[in-house]
Amino acid sequence: MPIKVALLWHMHQPNYQEPQSRRLVLPWVRLHALKDYLDMPLLAAEQENVRVTFNLVPALLDQLQLYVDGGVDRHFELSRIPADQLSDELRREILSTFFAGHAATLIEPYPRYAELFRKYRTNLGEPVLPALFTSEELRDLQVWSNLSWVDPLFRDEEPVRTLLVRGRYFSEDQKQRLLDWQISFIDRIVPTYRRLFQEGRIDVSFTPYYHPILPLLCDTDAAKEAIPGINLPARRFRHPEDAEWHILKSKESYQELFGKEMVGMWPSEGSVSEDVAALCLKHGIRWIATDEEILYASLRKAGQDRSANPPHTVYSYGSGLHLLFRDHSLSDRIGFVYSSWDADRAVSDLVAQIKAIGHRTKGMGIDPVVPIILDGENAWEYYPNDGRDFLQLLYQRLATDRELRTVTVTEAISTVAPRPLPRLFAGSWINHNFRIWIGHHEDNAAWDLLGAARDRLESFEEEHPEFDPERLAAAWQQIHIAEGSDWCWWYGDEHRGQGNVTFDRIFRRHLVAVYDLLGLEVPDQLWVPIYQGETKSQTTPPDTLLSPEVDGRVTHFYEWSGAGIYDCLEAGGSMHRVERYLSTIYFVYDHERLYIRLDFVSKRILDSIKEPVIQLAFHGPEGRKIVENLSRGQTRVDPQGHYTAALGDVFEIGIARDWLFDEGFGKLEFGVTLSDGRQKLESWPEGKPIALEVYERNRELFWS
Repeated sequence: MPIKVALLWHMHQPNYQEPQSRRLVLPWVRLHALKDYLDMPLLAAEQENVRVTFNLVPALLDQLQLYVDGGVDRHFELSRIPADQLSDELRREILSTFFAGHAATLIEPYPRYAELFRKYRTNLGEPVLPALFTSEELRDLQVWSNLSWVDPLFRDEEPVRTLLVRGRYFSEDQKQRLLDWQISFIDRIVPTYRRLFQEGRIDVSFTPYYHPILPLLCDTDAAKEAIPGINLPARRFRHPEDAEWHILKSKESYQELFGKEMVGMWPSEGSVSEDVAALCLKHGIRWIATDEEILYASLRKAGQDRSANPPHTVYSYGSGLHLLFRDHSLSDRIGFVYSSWDADRAVSDLVAQIKAIGHRTKGMGIDPVVPIILDGENAWEYYPNDGRDFLQLLYQRLATDRELRTVTVTEAISTVAPRPLPRLFAGSWINHNFRIWIGHHEDNAAWDLLGAARDRLESFEEEHPEFDPERLAAAWQQIHIAEGSDWCWWYGDEHRGQGNVTFDRIFRRHLVAVYDLLGLEVPDQLWVPIYQGETKSQTTPPDTLLSPEVDGRVTHFYEWSGAGIYDCLEAGGSMHRVERYLSTIYFVYDHERLYIRLDFVSKRILDSIKEPVIQLAFHGPEGRKIVENLSRGQTRVDPQGHYTAALGDVFEIGIARDWLFDEGFGKLEFGVTLSDGRQKLESWPEGKPIALEVYERNRELFWS
């Protein structure tokens, strides 16, 4: 009885298309197409006996087709313009947007791109910035901002190979050939999935059409099951018929593209409920998948024993709906941890953990299936070689290890006797609730505007039975697009970044289009931004001087009262992880020392780290770095006397101000990295470092 490994890669981008237009607001569909959407199925198919499931979002495939049919985005338009015809305004726009992506893997490995990046950063803020770059430099930037996204698997293709060899001083003709090649490349993606699917090399599932949170479409009150006291929108949204539309539209698209019935799906964000399960059963969906925390909550809801029902197998609900529950620790390790490891060590670790899980599950007399389910695109940006080394070695090990067998999700439900699950908890893959998408005043405002637009469309349709059916259909499409999960992902405090303003604008424009298509006056509220900026900062500065004792424990309640705080649990980027290690970073100083304290999410989390290594990187005048490998209960004094560190229930460190600053004061930025031996676990902050100003001694005017 081999240990079955069910890998599912979820391919998704938000709907960036402007209402009633062939323009996409942001370039990420096109750039990820170059980097992720074609190489992923091809790499999975390299090993003869490896089987992987790819879950695609139909709205993503629509946008790929839009590019093939002549659609454009702003980055693509700016790339097309001859460099010697760029105005100062366009030059500034290019300089501010053409260094997107993770610098360590998408910019720094390419000397010319890195050179231009450093020049831009050095002169950032200079009023003459556009004039500092020649037309040749800007043309090279236009090329490299597209070229660096091409996956290594395709770098021998022309014109990519010639451009990589040349490196700089590209011609306009070479640039245009690269941009033309991109479109022909995108045109290869869907046929490749279709061919590999028909050959039985991969399996393909779909998410509901525009990636909605199905349980909330059925009834926003579903959020109360996980959080009974949650603050919900003023207007209750209850439209299971819309959830049904997204499922049926996906089934229709799947049949058209692959010539077969769609048998399974990863519901958007792993969001499930009993209402959603009923819709799946009604329409012949044989399997869905979500997170292991949903299983635990469902078992509790049904009064079943969690210890007797492990997550690493197949379950069934109702009359034939099968469920798999992702191992969120293994999934997060691929998404967030292994990118900093060498491929052999990462794959060995993953395989060892899969085997340990499988043996433990077998020991319970249960046929093991280990579901690893995660985003199939964003993680590779942080891996060397776009994750190719890791993936190829992983597939090779899975193909040759006799204890393991990869299975598609459809194979898993067909070959493993399911365990009954009589109840299903309403929640998502993130903390088994829907807090990301509802409950914050911004989220609730979006739901209210959506509900108002939908109600108006429905009443208009009843009042005007002879109205143009094409315009009505277009208006309903805008509603369904606005029902997608991506808009509320960027509302609230959980995910703050450069895209919030853009996503807010796109969401409201889709609702504006509903009224425009019907010839109705647009409500004033739709012209007012929902996103209110950084309404909740993750960083609170210190407001007093403190001298905590460095002993690895909170000695008394007021020991750190008044310290600065960085809340790791509130912070987050575009990707979300389930397993967190650090909860809070405290920082404060007295006349002699800067003090930092790290709190862990729980004692269990701290106990799980076999060899805690804490690195503090200070981006100040001296650029100091501290790396400490402490055992629990250990205190260490730096031989040079620069700092004292201790690890107990918390990590504490006191650092001499005179070592951090020439004069003992100044502006400082720092970040924290936690590792288990050489295995990086997480770094904070994910974006800008924590900023702190240490004032001159005896001039710390905290009350001013």
